[in-house]
Amino acid sequence: QVQLVESGGGLVQAGGSLRLSCAASRTIFSINTMGWYWYRQAPGKQRELVATITSGGSTNYADSVKGRFTMSRDNAKNTVYLQMNSLKPEDTAVYYCNGLTIHLGARYDYWGQGTQVTVSS
Repeated sequence: QVQLVESGGGLVQAGGSLRLSCAASRTIFSINTMGWYWYRQAPGKQRELVATITSGGSTNYADSVKGRFTMSRDNAKNTVYLQMNSLKPEDTAVYYCNGLTIHLGARYDYWGQGTQVTVSS
């Protein structure tokens, strides 16, 4: 069973930085053959897609985080990252990583357990 373990969340003051990690284990696919996504969900709000990295390495970001967040991956470590700078109180949420691929018509969709990010004003 594929396991995604997230880390790096915590409490930070506004303007600070955090780096989230999502380590994949027991994967049958190389992480660079999958699309990866960071979502977040704040209390009382719907889950929001924050950042994407495609199998080809292209990244995309929600307008609310563009210029502040950077998503990357380390294929050798089977880990994807979300570098978050200039954090704002409105970035407070539980952050989830998601890995997705479609292989021979089957969908493989993996989720981490979530990591809390709290930004104080």
